[in-house]
Amino acid sequence: MTHPQLTAVVTGAGSPRGIGRGTALQLATDGYAVAVLDLDGDAAERVAAEIAGLTGVPARGYRADVTDEASVDAAISAVEQDLPPIGALANIAGITSPTPFFETSLAEWTRVMTINATGTYIVSKRVAAGMVERGYGRIANMSSVSAIRGGGVFGRVPYSSAKAAILGFTRALARELGPTGVTVNAVAPGVVDTDIRVGATTPEIEAKLAADVPLGRQGTVEDIASLFSFLLSERAGYLTGATVDINGGSHIH
Repeated sequence: MTHPQLTAVVTGAGSPRGIGRGTALQLATDGYAVAVLDLDGDAAERVAAEIAGLTGVPARGYRADVTDEASVDAAISAVEQDLPPIGALANIAGITSPTPFFETSLAEWTRVMTINATGTYIVSKRVAAGMVERGYGRIANMSSVSAIRGGGVFGRVPYSSAKAAILGFTRALARELGPTGVTVNAVAPGVVDTDIRVGATTPEIEAKLAADVPLGRQGTVEDIASLFSFLLSERAGYLTGATVDINGGSHIH
């Protein structure tokens, strides 16, 4: 059980089948109060209400555009007013990009980099300040196996680049915040059965993705949420600056 007087903030948690929602639910089960952030504020509020009903812990939903400092500041300020002090942050908001390199536009590159990498920076900067002040905090950032192997799963150059930027960000921030009692780690999933690829895939592609995994299946939301749960717990207090692979053996290094 996590300390009952702390809140976990989860970005990108409004999708019904997403890793964000699954992680928020797991963190509530662990005992955290939960702040659900999403670009779709109504979706965030629905997920928060569902989590509160299932777990009995305080859970609130907030609209936040992770690419906009003012939007993030407003959302986190509301969290700080409504819920206990923030002790954990799961940076999960992100988008993918399967576009071949020579077909990408600068606009697409910028959008993917901004939502994934810059969003992680903006939210972390706003939340970590309070953690440092209190002398305790857990931050876990969503990267991808694509950052390590250079794509080859679904996302291509912009996505792999953005997720690789998150790894460098995680390591540098972990080194800087370590003395303050705040840990920072990254999660690097392989292919996971969520809606992130909707509209850009087929049943045949999905079957091939699963067949390429030694364990014979795609990851589940629960698989990834369980890892976030550990990294954001008191038990992970001596783990920082790490990238934790979770890919069913599809990439072993």
